Amino acid sequence: MNLLVSKVTQKYQATIPAEVRRVLGIGRGDSLAFAIEDGKVLLRRATPLDWEFANALQSTLEEWSSPHDEAAYRDL
Repeated sequence: MNLLVSKVTQKYQATIPAEVRRVLGIGRGDSLAFAIEDGKVLLRRATPLDWEFANALQSTLEEWSSPHDEAAYRDL
């Protein structure tokens, strides 16, 4: 395994190392998909199906978008 490290900025951004970009075949403007399982994160290039899934979920997430909800659930 080749371990690569990147620092998180004040805006929670991180540079994706060149080797990772090359392996994933990603460039500027590409979208990434993250899968979280058992405390580990899988990173891959996003597909049109990923976007369809995310858009389908979006309407179910909007029901909790009021300022009151944000305050009530902020510490979860």
